[in-house]
Amino acid sequence: MTEPALEGVKVLDLTHHISGPYCTKLLADFGAEVVKIERPSGDPARRMAPFHQDEADPEKSLLFAYLNTNKQSVTLNLKSEKGIQVLKSMVEKSDVLVENFAPKVMPSLGLDFETLQQINPGLVMTSISNFGQTGPYRDYKAADIVEYALGGLMYIFGAYDREPLKHAFNQAQFKAGTDAASATLMAMYHQRLTGQGQLVDVSIQEAVATGLRDVINNFTYTGAVRRRQPNHSGDLLRMRASADGHLIPNPGIGAGLDWNTVVDFLGLPELDDERFSTPSARLVNAEELGRILDEYFIKQNKYTMFHASHEKRFIFGVIQSPEEVMADPQFEARNFFVDIDHPALGTRKYPGAPFEMSGTPWEVRSAAPTLGQDNQEIIGHRLGHTREQLVQMRALQII
Repeated sequence: MTEPALEGVKVLDLTHHISGPYCTKLLADFGAEVVKIERPSGDPARRMAPFHQDEADPEKSLLFAYLNTNKQSVTLNLKSEKGIQVLKSMVEKSDVLVENFAPKVMPSLGLDFETLQQINPGLVMTSISNFGQTGPYRDYKAADIVEYALGGLMYIFGAYDREPLKHAFNQAQFKAGTDAASATLMAMYHQRLTGQGQLVDVSIQEAVATGLRDVINNFTYTGAVRRRQPNHSGDLLRMRASADGHLIPNPGIGAGLDWNTVVDFLGLPELDDERFSTPSARLVNAEELGRILDEYFIKQNKYTMFHASHEKRFIFGVIQSPEEVMADPQFEARNFFVDIDHPALGTRKYPGAPFEMSGTPWEVRSAAPTLGQDNQEIIGHRLGHTREQLVQMRALQII
C-alpha cells in the first residue's frame, strides 16, 4: 500500500468553524495524523446547518462532516489548569499546531508561540485570524462578507449600477484555509531542513486581497480604478437563458475574435451586419445584439450548445444544478466524488481530492469523528492517564 505524502506528520488541531478545519483537513487527507482538540461542548461547527434529515444534532452537521474527515477528536477544556497541562504534553510530540482563535486568546491561555516553542523548539504554529496577529484591526471581529469588503475583492463584483456583491457561502474562509495549509507545509519543509519551528501568521483579509492582482497593479502603475462591469444585454460574456436552464456563451474576447466564425456557428445571418462587426459597434448596439442573442439561446439545449461550441474552441460554459454536477462526466471520469460512511449520517457522497498526486494519493481513511471519540486512546493510552482519571476529568468537565 502506498505511503501517504504526510505520513508521520503529527498535527494538533485547535481550530473551529471553517478556515482552520479546512486547513487541517487538507493535511489529514494527505496522511497527517491530525488530533482535533474540541471544547467539551464541541466545535461550534457541529451546530452549523445543513443537518442530515434536518435533525439539529452535533453529529449530523454536513459541514462538520466534510471539514473533519480523517481526524481524531479529543475534548479538552483549555480554561482549566489540567486541560492546559494535557495540551502541553501533546505539544511535546507534535510537529504542527494550527489554531484560529482571536489573536488575544492563545496568549491569555499561556499558549503563545514563545511559550510553546520552549516546550518544542521544532514546533510549527499556524495561526489563522480575521486580520492577522498584528495591525490596528487585529482584534476586530469579522464575517465572510466583511473579509470580502475589507479585502477589496467585493468592490469589483456585481453590476456597476448596483451594490457590490460577494461569492456565495464562505469562500474567504476556504481560501484562507488553503493558504494556511500551503504555508504550514513550507514551514515544515524548513523545519525538516533545520530543526527549527516558526510561527505562520495567516490573515483572512490578506487571503482575499491576493485575488486582486491586476486591480492593484492597474491602480499602482496608472491610477486606474477597475469598476464593476456594465450589465448591458449585449455583453458577450453575459449568462443567457436556454430552453433547459442557463449557459455562458462566451466566444472569446479580444482582437483574436473572428466575428464571422461566431455568426456562422450560431447560424444567425442577421448578426452579419456592420452594427455588430467590431467590439465598438457591438457596444453601441448592445441592446439590439442582446435581444437577438436572448431570442436565439432561449430555444437551445444548453449541453448541445456547450459541446458544439468547444469544437470551435469557444469558451462556453453550462450553469449546472447540484444534480447535474453530481452526474457530470468529467467529475465521474476523475472519480472526484467519493462515498464515505459515517456512524450517524450513513454513507454520503463528499467532494474528493482537490488535486491528484500520482505517487502519494489523497485517501479517505476515516469519517469525521464523533465528539471526544478518541479521548481513551490519546489521553488515556498515549498520555498515560488511567480510566479512573478519565472519569474524574469528565466529572470536572476537563474533557
